[in-house]
Amino acid sequence: MPRWKGFLGQHLRWSSSVTRALGLLVVTFCVVLPLCCHRLLYSYYFFRFMYLNSMSDEVLQESLQRGQEALHFWQNSSPLESAGFSDVAQNPELLVTVVTARRNEALDFHYLLQVMRELSSIAGSCGGRRCAEVVLCDVERGPQENQDAKLLEAHFRVMRRSGQEQQADREQINIFEREKRDYVFCLRQGWELAKPKNMIILEDDALPRQDFFRVVKDLLSRGFALHTLYIKLYHPERLQRYLNPEPYRILEWVGLGLVAATALLLTVPYWNPCSFPFTLSASHLLFFTLYFMAAAELIGRHYLLEVRRMSPQLYAVSPATECCTPAMLFPGNASLRVADFLDASFCYKGNAKDTVLYQIARSTPGERPHSVEPNLVTHIGAYSSVRPNPFRPKLL
Repeated sequence: MPRWKGFLGQHLRWSSSVTRALGLLVVTFCVVLPLCCHRLLYSYYFFRFMYLNSMSDEVLQESLQRGQEALHFWQNSSPLESAGFSDVAQNPELLVTVVTARRNEALDFHYLLQVMRELSSIAGSCGGRRCAEVVLCDVERGPQENQDAKLLEAHFRVMRRSGQEQQADREQINIFEREKRDYVFCLRQGWELAKPKNMIILEDDALPRQDFFRVVKDLLSRGFALHTLYIKLYHPERLQRYLNPEPYRILEWVGLGLVAATALLLTVPYWNPCSFPFTLSASHLLFFTLYFMAAAELIGRHYLLEVRRMSPQLYAVSPATECCTPAMLFPGNASLRVADFLDASFCYKGNAKDTVLYQIARSTPGERPHSVEPNLVTHIGAYSSVRPNPFRPKLL
């Protein structure tokens, strides 16, 4: 018993490194971070039971208001104010094709009108000429028209299947194969229409951010773009954590911890208001590396990625992950290769087009998939056009 008292007395007195380290852990992870992060949606500390419903309702209300404003904008906009998007130039540097279908459960949100309004707004951010040509691909097959696409016909070129093509495509197939065939149709129609040097496919609920075209331009100027099948411009925020089966994230995570720990320990001799007894030793370096790694994961990698928005050059490119395809960049003629690859595959539940694309890119020699972080679009589609929808959509 005296030995234990001696051990505890030696190591748990306040002046010891062990006691200071334990105190730092308790204050950081049990007090400071919960207070700072309990409203952050993608943090482990997010109080889901308190805030998820109200935050989901708030986002839905904002989207509804934005949709009504976009509807009013397009109803009162003349074709001359749309920068001549209906006249599509040949061989443009970039063609943006927006794939759309009627969403019966979200008609008032006007996702397509929101996306097209934003695209028309930021397309002039590249100086003297438009950043890209923009076209619509309406794949609606139902008896009712896609009214939003109809409204935009005066402003943009709208591609649709002909009556003969629709009759030839009446085969009863599952919704995942149907979605894939629509995607392939839009890829090929966009290429045949303009023969672009590069193509982006946006789904009609992928709202581009203000720096969208500036970052895309920078991506295409990087050497890797010449040797990639596609570049994903969006990955769900909830899947961006370090604790995911992506090896490059583990390296990024360890590197972040090492850099932060080294910087802190180098600063301590010059600025140490709390008189911490830490030095640049192996044990202290390991402790603070793990400390910063844990803090970064618990706060949420998504929020750390936001720092990269300071400049297009800071956006990170990494090997692509499997999910999802709201926004895809196809450099060169990659869009044609992707259309051929998808045509040769059959999609079904558990093997949707994003899974097929990922597997093809990983297994085909010479084809590499990439993704960019942080996201270049915001996914605003709370209601799907192809899958069952919940009565009350949630952010998580």
